[in-house]
Amino acid sequence: MREMEFKMERIGLVKEGDVLPVSEGKLPNSYYYNLGDSYAMSANYSFRERLKSTQGVVKKVEETPKGFFVTVEFDE
Repeated sequence: MREMEFKMERIGLVKEGDVLPVSEGKLPNSYYYNLGDSYAMSANYSFRERLKSTQGVVKKVEETPKGFFVTVEFDE
């Protein structure tokens, strides 16, 4: 199992247990991921950290002083 964290701008878009698709975006030297219909966005990952799964399960949604974060688990 692999877990990744996504930054979400507003609460209520996803909840724990949701199974959501993940789409990949490419930058010149890295990759990033969008959760669902752009509900949340990941940090940038290098080629060797590239995600192979196309969907994941939301494990945790939390609010911090920096915003809302979603932890998603993938079968990898």
